[in-house]
Amino acid sequence: MTDPVPSCDVLIVGARVAGAATAMLLARRGLRVLVVDREGPGRDTLSTHALMRGGVRQLHRWGVLPAVVAAGTPAVRTTWFHYGDETVEVPIKPRDGIDALYAPRRTVLDPILVAAARAAGAGVQHGVRLRELVRDARGRVRGAIVADGGSQARAIRAGLVVGADGLHSTVARLVGAEPAVTGAHAAAFLYGHWPGVDPGVSAGAIPTNDGETCIFVSATPDRLRAISSEGARAGYHRLLAEAAPELAGAVARSPGRATIRGFHGARGHLRPSAGDGWALVGDAAFFRDPLTSHGMTDALRDAELLAHAVAVGSPGALAEYAAASAATALPILRLSDDIASFAWDLPRVRELHRVLAEEMKKAADVVVASLAAPSALDEST
Repeated sequence: MTDPVPSCDVLIVGARVAGAATAMLLARRGLRVLVVDREGPGRDTLSTHALMRGGVRQLHRWGVLPAVVAAGTPAVRTTWFHYGDETVEVPIKPRDGIDALYAPRRTVLDPILVAAARAAGAGVQHGVRLRELVRDARGRVRGAIVADGGSQARAIRAGLVVGADGLHSTVARLVGAEPAVTGAHAAAFLYGHWPGVDPGVSAGAIPTNDGETCIFVSATPDRLRAISSEGARAGYHRLLAEAAPELAGAVARSPGRATIRGFHGARGHLRPSAGDGWALVGDAAFFRDPLTSHGMTDALRDAELLAHAVAVGSPGALAEYAAASAATALPILRLSDDIASFAWDLPRVRELHRVLAEEMKKAADVVVASLAAPSALDEST
């Protein structure tokens, strides 16, 4: 008799950077993967866009980077950090097969990763919302109940359910994965995408697609609320003029008028990232203050760590993934929290940036080391 309930090896909730990358990597390993996402395909979302070297290196290794470049994403070959009157120039040296960094819009990167997941054999369904998880008599997660806007709820059996559903993860809530570590601070942001602005004049400018530059300004949530009482646009321009006068002038000369978007801050957190029949990846597991612009790179790193753990297939592999993810995330969370506090002087924040760069390199090296370990799928081919 045919089982009326569809099944897969891995059900992933969330089809953005973390979820789509995990799906692609697992499907390339030959697993049956289904991804569901409550949003429509290619929708924009709050994002700094920036990819650090580790993330770009992964896209290159996966064969995805050419599509990002072909979409018109500008190459970033030099970054600048401004500490008062001092400017520190950091050239991007060719290494690991890449010679530039990139900051793609999420309307570009997310669909590229979804297309790569589908090309690898993963199923991707948009407009589908998670209702609840299915458990067996022991309490192990065995699948989920999902529904779209026009149909009744349906069950999906899965060997593993992965929550890649962001900061306010439904999967994390349903499995009871409360934060094990929570930051003390949060930075708030206002940003817009401006055409015709030179992105090299301030650390608050990130060049992205369509000839636009994401220009952000950040402050404590209390300061942002106070200054935004006169309106987001006025508050944005006032803070930008205070923080980076040259950049404010470039924005004033821009031929366009950007939509100003805001993020009023959220404390970083580190949740347990694996349990009996479930796992978390991306912001669902590890959210750090976006002031450091490392979120997408962290998501890609953990996507590869999780995919390799699933492929290893040993009883302790998911626990090892959780431990490796937490070990790399915790220093980054603490450093990001220190930067988001705004309780620093210029020499101190410069040192925080230096140490953060070292921790990001260590985190990227963890991925390389994990790939050297054989998996059950490797041994069966």
